[in-house]
Order: sequence, then C-alpha cells, then structure tokens
Amino acid sequence: MRTLILHGWGGSDTPHWQAELASEIARDYGTVSFPLLDNPHFPSRNRWLRQVKTILAAFKPDTVVCHSLGCTLWFWLAQEELSSIKRLFLVSPPSLDTEMDIIKSFFPAPLSETLCAEEAHLIVSDNDPYIGIEEASRIATHYDIPLHTIAEAGHINAESGYGKWEWVEKLIMRDET
Repeated sequence: MRTLILHGWGGSDTPHWQAELASEIARDYGTVSFPLLDNPHFPSRNRWLRQVKTILAAFKPDTVVCHSLGCTLWFWLAQEELSSIKRLFLVSPPSLDTEMDIIKSFFPAPLSETLCAEEAHLIVSDNDPYIGIEEASRIATHYDIPLHTIAEAGHINAESGYGKWEWVEKLIMRDET
C-alpha cells in the first residue's frame, strides 16, 4: 500500500496524529508520503491543488488520509478527473461554508458526484468547533459512506489530545501488512 497523508491548515507536525501515523507506516516498512503543503499557515487553494495533483501523479497512492482543510482540498480535487484510489479517510472536515479570511479561497466547498475512491470513511467528533454533526451526516449520506463519530474529541488534532491514535492506525493500516 502507498499512503498519502494530507494535512490541514497550519500542518500536522508532531505530536499530531497524522505525523504519528506517517511514522508508524514507515516503521512498519510501508510506503508513505506526508508532504508539507505550500505555505500551510496562509494556504491557497490553487497552489495546494497544483501541488497535490503533481504528488498524486508521481506517488500514485492507494490510500489517502486527509485532515481538516486537507478534506476540503480533496472535495475540490474530486471535481476533476482523478484516477480512483482504493481507500480515502476524511477526518474532521470543516463546514463546507466556512468563513475565515485566511482560508477563504477553499470555500464554499463543493460536493462532487464521487470521492474518486472505492472505499471512503468520514470521521468526526460530536463537538468539533468547525463542523456540526448534522452537516457531517449530510456529507456522509451524500457519498453513501460510513460516518464514524468520536465523542468529545474536538477537532481531532494534537490540541484535543490526538497524538498517537491507535484506532485510526489500525483502521488505515489494516491492509498495509
């Protein structure tokens, strides 16, 4: 398996669960790409789209793991003619109508016909400050994918205590061995 990890606004460096996941995949001799997207604190949708399209073409992942604004980026990518991947994990996407000046080029975000993935999972918290559970449920229903809800996990990031996250590692790496 070849796993691409796409961080959100500001990156997902240690001790974030995405950094821990990348380390765990590599430690298990898996193939992982965890790029720092261009200017992560002041992102541009067009720059990120160009960068990730280049990475997708060169790396050819089977699995993509997105967090936060990385999920929104995937919604934009899915609007284009992407080759389908095997598995997609969308963790803590922000609301499709987020209104924040620094990341305004990403919104409003589209919901394409497909996620360009054979299997997809949406993972959210019941108290995420950036998306309500009702909207997350509508997104999961739109794509007919499972919605995994984690109780009181905030934005499911390092600030809410999600560094090493064994549950998500097992879910994502189940086909790695």
